[in-house]
Amino acid sequence: MKRRSIFTLLTLALVIALGITAAGSIFPTAKAGTSSEYGTAVFSADELFTQRDKEQTADLDGAVYYTVTDGTDIHITDKGVYVISGTASNVTVFVEADDDDKVQLVLDGAIITTANFPCIYVRTADKVFITTAADSTLSVTGTFAMDGTVKTDGVIFSRQDLVMNGTASLTISSTYNGIVCKDDLKITGGTYTVTATSKAIQANDSIRILGGSFVLTAGTDGLHAENDEDTSEGYIFIGGGTFSIRAGDDAMHAQTAVQIDGGNITISASEGIEGTFVQINGGTVYLQATDDGINAANKSKAYPVAIVINGGDITVVMGSGDTDGIDSNGDIIVNGGTVNVTGNSSFDYDGTAQYNGGTIIVNGVQVNYIPNQMMGGGAFSRGGGQNGWSSQGGYGGRGGRGGW
Repeated sequence: MKRRSIFTLLTLALVIALGITAAGSIFPTAKAGTSSEYGTAVFSADELFTQRDKEQTADLDGAVYYTVTDGTDIHITDKGVYVISGTASNVTVFVEADDDDKVQLVLDGAIITTANFPCIYVRTADKVFITTAADSTLSVTGTFAMDGTVKTDGVIFSRQDLVMNGTASLTISSTYNGIVCKDDLKITGGTYTVTATSKAIQANDSIRILGGSFVLTAGTDGLHAENDEDTSEGYIFIGGGTFSIRAGDDAMHAQTAVQIDGGNITISASEGIEGTFVQINGGTVYLQATDDGINAANKSKAYPVAIVINGGDITVVMGSGDTDGIDSNGDIIVNGGTVNVTGNSSFDYDGTAQYNGGTIIVNGVQVNYIPNQMMGGGAFSRGGGQNGWSSQGGYGGRGGRGGW
């Protein structure tokens, strides 16, 4: 009892340090509120996307039209809508508008290949939209060059807020990253095929996806959100869309939170989904991984280290060896949905587990608790919620991957 009392006091102190609000949220006030068992979504799509973000076609009244030609860059310095078409090599479309200007680029069958610089480079603007009106292709074939002190490392490279939408396809091929945004990146529609030797889609503050179709092949991460200067930023929100992600490292990697509310997601990667706080509220996720399937690790002090499953249909298939299907350096909470894990270690957590609802299937057998992997391959669980303590084989001692 004394240990539990001390733990409770330490937990309260931690919550206060994180800045708990009157509504009970342990997240920063800029984020959406959350219930005591994380049953409420962290982010709301209504708050993340504007109506214009969600429009899939551009108003072409008064638009300016450009046809790309070899070796001739395009410089856009004013707000408005610009239609880009044609086929050319060594062309960059620069956006260099005022800080309060909104610019919309409409790709209307544009095919651009460059040797060492982004095909689209947003230097300055308030916000830039890239809308696909007809199938387009953007490629960088060589080593990316510096722009002064700026490392340009994406076929589409934006230093400002970026929104991508449309009714057609965009194919991107890169010798490094595919799409890079140094601010917030939103995608609400369109079809994207991205092949990159490093990251397919990368943003500093957030990656927010409401819809679209994605085929991502990445040497490192498929979706990567991380801000080196502000560890409270760098989150991924998936509200819908269809995804096929093959990644050499993480399919989805967020410094802070990953929230999945919907969509159809298929993953083949070393690690499937990784963040400090991972919350799945809906959608269908099928992932195959060779390290961890879903992983919560301490990358940010702004969020608790936890994996929370409130809904959805989740299938995790693990490779052989020292692998964990669902691995949290903090807590695991299952409130609903279906979780189906196949592998040597189905669950592994360093904190506590709560099983409050939903269906859990481990290696084809439905269980009524959340097992915890032990040294020697056994499992031991403090199921929480419905189940209390449970054990299944193995022997004492909390091992995880490294053991005590």
